[in-house]
Amino acid sequence: MSSATRERPGVGPLAGTVVVDLSRALAGPHAAMVLGDLGARVVKVEVPGAGDDTRGWGPPFAEPDGEGERESTYFLSCNRNKESIALDLKSADGREVLTGLLRRADVLVENFRPGVLDRLGFGTGELLALNPRLVVLSITGFGHDGPEGGRAGYDQIAQGEAGLMSLTGSAPEDPQRVGVPIADLLAGLTGVNGVLAALVQRERTGRGQVVRTSLLAAVVGVHAFQGTRWTVAGEVGRAQGNHHPSISPYGLFRCADGSVQIAVGSEGLWRRFCAAFGLDAAADGLASNTERVRHREETVRVVEEVFADWKAADLLDRLAEAGVPAGRVRDVADVYSWEQTASQGLLMDVEHATLGTITLPGVPLRFFDADGAETTRRDHRAPPVLDADAAALRRWLGEGS
Repeated sequence: MSSATRERPGVGPLAGTVVVDLSRALAGPHAAMVLGDLGARVVKVEVPGAGDDTRGWGPPFAEPDGEGERESTYFLSCNRNKESIALDLKSADGREVLTGLLRRADVLVENFRPGVLDRLGFGTGELLALNPRLVVLSITGFGHDGPEGGRAGYDQIAQGEAGLMSLTGSAPEDPQRVGVPIADLLAGLTGVNGVLAALVQRERTGRGQVVRTSLLAAVVGVHAFQGTRWTVAGEVGRAQGNHHPSISPYGLFRCADGSVQIAVGSEGLWRRFCAAFGLDAAADGLASNTERVRHREETVRVVEEVFADWKAADLLDRLAEAGVPAGRVRDVADVYSWEQTASQGLLMDVEHATLGTITLPGVPLRFFDADGAETTRRDHRAPPVLDADAAALRRWLGEGS
């Protein structure tokens, strides 16, 4: 039997790990959700009466068939695999319950502005004195220190300040944000990397530590070749639409009934591409990638002239036969109805307390044992309604007192 058809029940590699999620909006909640996807027990602490900010972000909202509040689809996107308890952290009861949670926790996730937790009595010193094994993930907008460390961080502002928008758009005068809150998401994922490393180190030292990142750091951290383009070569990258700045042809090209994307990332692929479409691979100005980048407009013109008589479906078939990487541009509905998406576990059905069965985007990681059987976690929880788990969590804390 193939590994694709064998499965052993999985609880996730972080099973037994307890995460307290004090964060709100997206960067911190996404980080905590990823830890939950990996098997951790995640307790989301929310503001009484209102909850996480994203509970009010919409439309769109999902409306329950029966009783219950409408649910923001934004909130649903970043809070699966969590329990919810509402605590007023300025009250004695709220601080007492949070203290109990932190004593049992392995990880704390927070994205308050610098100084807020200190004022609540849960500064770094207090946290690590309370639980020396605690790993604290702290996410801010622009860093915890430095001349602008106290600035509030929102995704689009960070995309602009961190240079990403200057690289995205049809032309330098047309800066565009990425279509998802990528600064928030990258900060969350960067934070998860730090948490996992700190947990590994704790196995050696027995002690936790503080992990810090920011939206600014996460975006700068993925500048990749655009970063060294400036720091090493002294060139400032600019937005130039749907064509790669260092590889050609690589991008979106028009054809008879739409467009396709191709990635000719090597000279071997260029020769294959030219052979498939009757082009001269050694033509003046096109013989090497360096020449094709320098003469990008001419390269694009040559490719689109060849593609002009081809329908997209036939063109993609021809490119596949030639071994040239290519693809179409799908909308989100196309992606979630695509068989390949489903085959990778990128859809999950969960039972929501008021909405019933809902489908969420799935976890982008899969795990397999040495025998090839899949052990990926399957028992996922729907995002919680506000304060849904308060009674159970208080009982749990009482059992440990």
